[in-house]
Amino acid sequence: MLSSLHHKRYAKLRVVQRDVRQKAGHTQVQLAKQLSMEQSNLSKIERRERYLDNLLFIDFCHACGADPADVINMVLDSVEPTL
Repeated sequence: MLSSLHHKRYAKLRVVQRDVRQKAGHTQVQLAKQLSMEQSNLSKIERRERYLDNLLFIDFCHACGADPADVINMVLDSVEPTL
């Protein structure tokens, strides 16, 4: 079981997530507004201070024009699974 926001898979997810946002041309402020959330909350998610809910992850991907499955595969391709 993963017990930390600082696990290497969460770290990789945050890096990929930030890259997806930046490639979409969104600032944190723009994307947070689109997702109806505070920019500070989005920042905390990207800095690994707050978990990212699954449904928010899907909305995040769609707002950036990315397929959630493709984003997950980017993470899985670079980090060993922990069972």
